[in-house]
Amino acid sequence: MPFDDPDIPLRSADERADIADRAAGAVVGSAVGDALGAPFEFGPPGVYTARFPDGIGTMCGGGGWDPGEATDDTQMAVLVADSLLEHGGLEPADMFRRFQRWAAAGPKDIGLQTEDVLTNGEPWDRAAALHFQVNRRAAGNGSLMRATTSAVYFAAAGREATMAAARRIAALTHGDRAAWEGTAIYHELVRVALSGADPLTAVPDALAAVHPDHRARWSAVLAPDWHPDDATEFNGAIWPCLGSALWALRTTDSFEQALVAAIDLGGDTDTVAAVTGGLAGCHYGLAAVPDRWTTPLHVPLPGFGSRVLKAPQLAHLAKELAR
Repeated sequence: MPFDDPDIPLRSADERADIADRAAGAVVGSAVGDALGAPFEFGPPGVYTARFPDGIGTMCGGGGWDPGEATDDTQMAVLVADSLLEHGGLEPADMFRRFQRWAAAGPKDIGLQTEDVLTNGEPWDRAAALHFQVNRRAAGNGSLMRATTSAVYFAAAGREATMAAARRIAALTHGDRAAWEGTAIYHELVRVALSGADPLTAVPDALAAVHPDHRARWSAVLAPDWHPDDATEFNGAIWPCLGSALWALRTTDSFEQALVAAIDLGGDTDTVAAVTGGLAGCHYGLAAVPDRWTTPLHVPLPGFGSRVLKAPQLAHLAKELAR
């Protein structure tokens, strides 16, 4: 959905430039958070400042990741973007096939649930639902981690449409409606941030649009006084993952500080930081993402030849999504 859609009021050149910058900040910021957090995955709280006592730090690599190498979070986000741009909209079967091709190529990291859904041999419109019927637990953060590119693409369509698109994309791999609703909330927060408003102010309206069966739990975890210590699940679940990202944004005043706060929570550090980086990058803009983190950033795409995206290519991709 382009930002010059005939049903959307025309924007000035300055407004379009600001949207493009925030879109690039979101996509690059999410990738930076992913790559920065990857070496610390499953570590304890305080893991980042223990490695970098000055609280600044660099892309250090580790845990099987090269410095600046993005994980499955960003790799899948790029595949989402490629499908949307190639088809001029959402084609779920195509997006699912791209995910399958990537999964079959043996990426360094892939969520257990996502891997099962993509390799269980079921068709795209049944695989996740059948997985959920068997396991009854499918509210991991795997649909949220890849959502920044689709959030940018559908932002101009408005709250209802972007949240609906988020649910459909999440449902490709996650059969639990809790994951759909969390991804939909994220889409709406990015939509508001792209306009230049504080994404935290969008939480009440986003919650009002959440399915009634899930609204109370999401309201609790996104409340202003919620703290990651209040989580009842590991932050690999979607509720504390998104809640932690909003907490990191709420309790800091810069892109860098938000990412450090997110990674220092420990646990699923790459995804919590990717979600935080998407929101913070959109809120603060691309210029707020430091060069020492963007310069080594790179996103390999297993299954898609030798294609590797670096920060300039990600920024260009984001601007195409926002057009």
